[in-house]
Amino acid sequence: MTPADLPTASPRALLLDVDGTLVDSTYVHVSTWARALAEAGAPVPHAEVHRRIGKDGSTLVAELLEVGGVEDDDEVRDRVAGRAKDLHDEYYADAADSLRLLPGARDLVRGAKERGWITVLATSAPPSEFRHARELLDVDDHVDAVTTGEDVDTAKPDPTVVAIALERAGVDAEHAVMVGDATWDAIAAGKLGIRSIAVRTGGIGDDELRAAGYAEIADDAAGVLALLDRG
Repeated sequence: MTPADLPTASPRALLLDVDGTLVDSTYVHVSTWARALAEAGAPVPHAEVHRRIGKDGSTLVAELLEVGGVEDDDEVRDRVAGRAKDLHDEYYADAADSLRLLPGARDLVRGAKERGWITVLATSAPPSEFRHARELLDVDDHVDAVTTGEDVDTAKPDPTVVAIALERAGVDAEHAVMVGDATWDAIAAGKLGIRSIAVRTGGIGDDELRAAGYAEIADDAAGVLALLDRG
């Protein structure tokens, strides 16, 4: 008997972050944000960008303008932030063809579905960015629902996008698992009482991942299925 043959008491949902979890985009975001901020007048170290990847975009930019020493004036900061966002969108779009799937990404989505999980791509990425990732994944026939940045005003660690993913899955929090690479994924899931599994592919250390609330850690998406099978 395989895991797919085992009966389950109720439907289970797997809420999957996309950037850094299924698609190797974390460091593309780091480099394009760092370049955009520098050109907009807020140069910051790549490390400062990296530690914020996966966080709500407006919050990310506001924090990095502070790090970059931008004048504490609303008009100035709004102008620099707007310019940085526009440049990031441009540079990220230019780099889209360099994106690749992370190990086991497709197998995780397909394997979870075959095991009876309701699968949701729970991202708050802008639709234009998500569209390319979705095409790259090519697993629509194994996905039950998706979220994007169009669904929320504020992204993770605000839990709204995860709550929407949970609602679209149609299960209670106790029957859901969130898989992510950033601390923000676990923080958002934790606010809703959802168990979370981390992957190391976003470049965040184990201590930080555990402190954020992840129950378990896998090297990558390929290792998540084994954790799900274990229960």
